Amino acid sequence: MMGGSVHTVTENAEDLVVSTKEIGLEVNADKTKYMVMSRDRNAGRGHGVKIDNSSIERAEEFKYLGTTITDQNSIQEEIKSRLKLGNACYHSVQNLLSFRLLSKKLKIKIYRTIILPVVLYECETWSQTLREERRLRVFENRVLKKVFGPKRDEVTGEWRKLHKEELNHLYSLPSIVREVKSRRMR
Repeated sequence: MMGGSVHTVTENAEDLVVSTKEIGLEVNADKTKYMVMSRDRNAGRGHGVKIDNSSIERAEEFKYLGTTITDQNSIQEEIKSRLKLGNACYHSVQNLLSFRLLSKKLKIKIYRTIILPVVLYECETWSQTLREERRLRVFENRVLKKVFGPKRDEVTGEWRKLHKEELNHLYSLPSIVREVKSRRMR
């Protein structure tokens, strides 16, 4: 159960108990948790919620349909979680991305069809700050550096990693940040 205050959660819990009893069901207080969603970290800390004299445990975050919901309604944890899953996906196909016999076009297709959907799942609901945008860009640049590989410096003849501007030039498709923004606009 969720609410903006402990009072709202308590009212919802009471309504739930009444409604379930009407149809012959019971609410199991041991399996029920509540969350007070507020930007204030201490909202509802000193108060508890009870169902039929049983205390309900307070949750600070939970996963619902693959999305992490926090009591502060912060999206930072969700983006961290998505990037963690994207990293796992990236590491599982890392050998393909560095394989020289595959074309760059195919490697980009692997990135856009395997890795990107994992990272951008539910991104339509994200309200991003510059910090989150930077994290997404860093993730994408790491993948693109693997896709495009090193470049031989024309002056010194030594191999070096590509810079952000060079990656942006080589990767002609919309960046991950632009992709998130366009999905939010739909």
